[in-house]
Amino acid sequence: NETIEHGGKLIIPSFAVGRTQVLVYHLHQLIHQGKISNHIPIIVDSPLAIRATEIFVKHPEAFDKEAEAFNNVTGCMLHCETCEYIENVEQSKALNDRRGPMIIISASGMCESGRILHHLANNIENPKNTILIVGFMAENTLGRRIFRGDKEVNIFGEPHTVRAEVFVMNEYSAHGDREEL
Repeated sequence: NETIEHGGKLIIPSFAVGRTQVLVYHLHQLIHQGKISNHIPIIVDSPLAIRATEIFVKHPEAFDKEAEAFNNVTGCMLHCETCEYIENVEQSKALNDRRGPMIIISASGMCESGRILHHLANNIENPKNTILIVGFMAENTLGRRIFRGDKEVNIFGEPHTVRAEVFVMNEYSAHGDREEL
């Protein structure tokens, strides 16, 4: 909500399968509960995430009871009025010129390849924006450098000063810790 109030973009690097769908589901719940605005675009920019989402939607029998109930109330837990699924490169590039607050969920989860690199390169230097880390970041990845608070990172071989706020939500990490192993 703070990022939205500042007119910024919330950039979320996410794994395309599983994590992206959970994020859309939770954001849809927050909209439904009135905890975030129902006017903010939630953009999924990943062809693989879109394909995975289509599979989730086709198999509601695999949902737990909570997801099934929300799916029944909303008609589809992975689609809401402001959800946009971006498939082609031109649409993805057009997001760079789009003004106003929005939430962009894009792959890859560790920021090593994919469209997330373009979103980071175009948004990491703006202090109105927030990068939300929602998963494990392996050593020596761009995601880990952002996660640990490096003030400057290289994207496409070019240095970028990290001026966007970086927020980490370990609650979404699916990696087992020592006790779970």
